[in-house]
Amino acid sequence: MLDYKLVEALACVVRDGGFDKAARRLRLSQSAVSQRIKLLEEQTGQILLARTTPPQATPAGRQMLKHYRQVTQLESDLFDVLNPAPTRQFAHIAVGVNADSLAIWFLDAVIPLLKEMKILIDVIVEDQERTHRFLRNGDVVGCIGTANHPIQGCHKFYLGRMEYLLVSAPEFADEWFARGLNDESVSTAPALMFNHKDDLHNKMLFQLIDQPPAAIPMHYLPSSEKYVDFIAAGLAYGLIPESQCRSLIDGGRLIDLAPEYRMEVELYWHCWNLNSPLLEKLTQTLLLGATKKLRK
Repeated sequence: MLDYKLVEALACVVRDGGFDKAARRLRLSQSAVSQRIKLLEEQTGQILLARTTPPQATPAGRQMLKHYRQVTQLESDLFDVLNPAPTRQFAHIAVGVNADSLAIWFLDAVIPLLKEMKILIDVIVEDQERTHRFLRNGDVVGCIGTANHPIQGCHKFYLGRMEYLLVSAPEFADEWFARGLNDESVSTAPALMFNHKDDLHNKMLFQLIDQPPAAIPMHYLPSSEKYVDFIAAGLAYGLIPESQCRSLIDGGRLIDLAPEYRMEVELYWHCWNLNSPLLEKLTQTLLLGATKKLRK
């Protein structure tokens, strides 16, 4: 039988990024936190925490934390049933979300739920092709991403598709694409990507150009809102969700560089396969919110 006070210490150290912060959260000394984790490792016969800076859970530690978070979620659901509403504690729920969903529709979808229920939400932002690792590691109860295959031990729901347009400011197009979008212009025109993991731009170029250059000039800006401002300022060209740029195109501030093409990204909601009323409520909330903003 696990002593969940010991597992809680492990979770706090990993989540807060250090023994000192975990000690403050648990109102213990750093030595006491360290002793709890050491005792848990002795009981399980596994090294659960790599003493790096910041400390990181080992593969065995990640499995332990995933189990702990699932048990915590079920306990939270149980207390919601047993306790009258005025005395309920806040439920903590962590979700992995891609940046464009966060900027365009996710918050609008979950705001009614946050107003209705006592929930503290922890949103972890990552590229849509990489949010799934948070779910596999047990860091989140669910994630929005592009994987169209079920993750082991999880449910999968189709949300819809987000359509991206390749755009720039008119003056940028006049300067860099006067002879059209081709391998020569692409090799010299500065593009914009969200971060170094973002591969949407390269995928789009392979649709447009037979032999796109191996390397192109590239800015990186990990902010969905400022990303649009950067392109509208005439500093680069890049992919923007149509719902974010349509009004700017209609107003003449941006132009569609490849009006015959769309980069379509299909999004899915993956979540733990738990009999959790809160998780089921969150799932239904996201499915409803997605129908208002995403194409089917």
